[in-house]
Amino acid sequence: MTLSKILLVGCVAPATLAWASGAQAAEIGKPIPAWADLPGADGKTHGLDDYKDAKILVVAFMCNHCPISRMYEGRVKAIQKEYGKKGVQVVAINVNNFPEDRLDKMIERAKAEKFNFPYLYDSSQKVARDYGATCTPHVFVLDRERRLAYEGAVDDANKLDQAKKHHLREAIDAVLDGKTPETTKTDARGCSIKWDKPAEE
Repeated sequence: MTLSKILLVGCVAPATLAWASGAQAAEIGKPIPAWADLPGADGKTHGLDDYKDAKILVVAFMCNHCPISRMYEGRVKAIQKEYGKKGVQVVAINVNNFPEDRLDKMIERAKAEKFNFPYLYDSSQKVARDYGATCTPHVFVLDRERRLAYEGAVDDANKLDQAKKHHLREAIDAVLDGKTPETTKTDARGCSIKWDKPAEE
């Protein structure tokens, strides 16, 4: 199956995804919901408060099985490597419960790809619903007060050499400079999050 066919099968328009999940999108400039006790591929549990020293926190919803999420792993690692020295911390969260997306496989993936950021598992899918995440990858930039500064796509092309707008990097640079990003929201692209059940009313 070609990549384009995989995308057609695995992806849905963002508005449809939000409706399917029952998610209410987090609001720019407002505090983001906290989370705690998520198991990580590093064998530890993690919570939002564990990263209180980070100037900026980037929460990236990713997973193992999605080919688009895999295509962005290198870019996410590069952002952590480059911006980590500036006080930025990337945290990836996977909420899919497919066999290939569960914690044991996440541990294998993180080790094989040498992830330099925490890779956490939320089998309840609550964190993704709280943030309004719709697909993988879907990134959220939180400022020092953990207010949402940007959410959406990492950049504007699945292939790095075709990307012309580097949304995530631009948002991080702006927040580091004490500014509001010029673009605060873009449409995330990728495979839809696989919700176990509709959200409760």
